[in-house]
Amino acid sequence: MTIQPLVSASWLADRLDDDSIRFVDVREPWEYDTIGHLPGAVNIPFDSYRDSDSDDPGTLPGGKAFGRLLGEAGIGPDDTIVAYDDTHGVFAARFVLTALAYGHENAALLDGDFSSWRREYETSDEGPDTEPVSYEIEGLAADAPIVGREAVEAAIEGGESTLIDTRDQEEYDEYHLPGAIRLDWMELVDEKTRGVKDADAIEALLAERGVSTDRETPIILYCNTSRRLSHTFVALRSLGFTDVAVYEGSMADWLADDDTIDIDC
Repeated sequence: MTIQPLVSASWLADRLDDDSIRFVDVREPWEYDTIGHLPGAVNIPFDSYRDSDSDDPGTLPGGKAFGRLLGEAGIGPDDTIVAYDDTHGVFAARFVLTALAYGHENAALLDGDFSSWRREYETSDEGPDTEPVSYEIEGLAADAPIVGREAVEAAIEGGESTLIDTRDQEEYDEYHLPGAIRLDWMELVDEKTRGVKDADAIEALLAERGVSTDRETPIILYCNTSRRLSHTFVALRSLGFTDVAVYEGSMADWLADDDTIDIDC
């Protein structure tokens, strides 16, 4: 199954009994256990797939650790993953980006979150019967949408890529990478549906900020620790933008190197 980066609640509701789709709830265990969850969903909390001490950039957990995490949850390489949270999708988007970076081809974000899901669809308080499987991941995929400092420096020096800062206005005003365009990830969220705004609204916002809506525009996203950028990554990919990458180290990495600090204030 080839899946789009963003799937609707109605699409998912029609496939609750599809054994090839695995639902991943990234909320805290107490939320999963006491508030309920999507039927059949496994719980993989946010902190379990972030590790700033791994050998991979930023907070990526490392391929072997991530493969082990998926395998323990009964998720194999051929399964389709749909992740969700209860915070407009930002934590679940991080899971989706991580899966894609490690080469899991079919991973998507539920458009909306748990609160929006349970307005219309059933929930469960029973955990699924899962059997661990073997899932070996050696490292980042060859086409992982991850870039490092060199790509960011090239963009700053006049390269083709557009730098987008996904943090809020206050953070941006305090400091940001030279030439970066602010696009707070929450500006892409529809307050009513709790999901991603429609294409027309996002295109208008991009045009307003001076970002080309050409779907082949090379874009590099950053925030502080690579969480918020994940939501913007999924949103843009769902609109058909084909050249979206993330600066995995983000501001935490940039500010850690005194020799290369060059920020606008």
